[in-house]
Amino acid sequence: MNTSTRYAVIGAGNGGKAMAAHLALKGFQVNLYNRSPEHVAAIKARGGIELESNDGGPHGFGELNIVTSDIEKAISDTDVIMVVVPSSAHADVARATAPFLRDGQIVVLHPGRTCGAIEFKKIIVDMGCEKDVIISEAETFIYASRSDGPAQARIFRIKEAVPLASLPSNCTTQVLDVIHPAYPQFIDGINVLHTGLNNMGAIFHPALTLLNAGWIESTHGDFQFYIDGVTPSVARLLEVLDRERVTVASALGIRAQTAMDWLQMAYTTSGEDLYEAIHNQPGYYGIKAPITLNHRYIFEDVPMSLVPIASMAQRYGVSVRGMESIIRLACIIHRTDYWRRGRTLNKLGIDRLSVTELTNYVNEGNYRY
Repeated sequence: MNTSTRYAVIGAGNGGKAMAAHLALKGFQVNLYNRSPEHVAAIKARGGIELESNDGGPHGFGELNIVTSDIEKAISDTDVIMVVVPSSAHADVARATAPFLRDGQIVVLHPGRTCGAIEFKKIIVDMGCEKDVIISEAETFIYASRSDGPAQARIFRIKEAVPLASLPSNCTTQVLDVIHPAYPQFIDGINVLHTGLNNMGAIFHPALTLLNAGWIESTHGDFQFYIDGVTPSVARLLEVLDRERVTVASALGIRAQTAMDWLQMAYTTSGEDLYEAIHNQPGYYGIKAPITLNHRYIFEDVPMSLVPIASMAQRYGVSVRGMESIIRLACIIHRTDYWRRGRTLNKLGIDRLSVTELTNYVNEGNYRY
């Protein structure tokens, strides 16, 4: 296996630690960055991360090349920059890396949520970065993982196929070729509109959290989120949100996967409706609800997933009253304006593009902000 590609992993949370350790164990040179030095002090002292896996997966001590809170040091002399932070931090990472990016580098967002690559590209261009850099995004995160300690990580599962798309999409094959020795699981995601509009977290996470707000606050999440929390009425709302997402995709010429299709593909589970399909998924049993409403299912998934989809709907003439209701509820509960904070088409610099122009941009890159 060719291990000459040099990686930087941005973010030392559950996912970033798992990815950095796994890449190191595969024999790649890995730099790990976290903005808070105290968070990676133990990793720096040990020189790496101890990785464990369930069911005989990758395990051992992953020795890292550099552990740092200096972004320039982290990404210099690397080929691929893996961004493994909440999507609400993508803009901050773009601003931090823009002055130090160099020609030929690849940036991959894990995952992009909705319009992550478009946002990242817009920011580095606005900051005057003219380097020939390819921005890419994964449709979902490849690992199910957690942190077992300050310098320990655990992988529960590695997904077998994860769509990935570059901006523009005519660079996707090049990116897949570069990362294939490390991650053969990544497949062609067509373009970043497809990866962004097949974002199932946008449908399941915010609505399910908000509709169970009373129960979450009174029990601190002591119930089965996808089983007890998904009643027939809640499932009907999830179905409406899913239809709205699929309709927005259709307006852009994209045949998006339905939630039912996704459950069948990911978990081989089915049912007469979404309520039955969710309850037929054994993996959902035992998963507890968030312990608080101050959770990424709202503060990340609403502005970075629901807002851009609803913004597309407004621009291209699709009614998404269900989504707009969920966004409004989130704004009220969190006492903030997620429309202002979120990825609207105006903020992304693509609000004046027709469907044809937007498609050409994500496929060919022939657009200047």
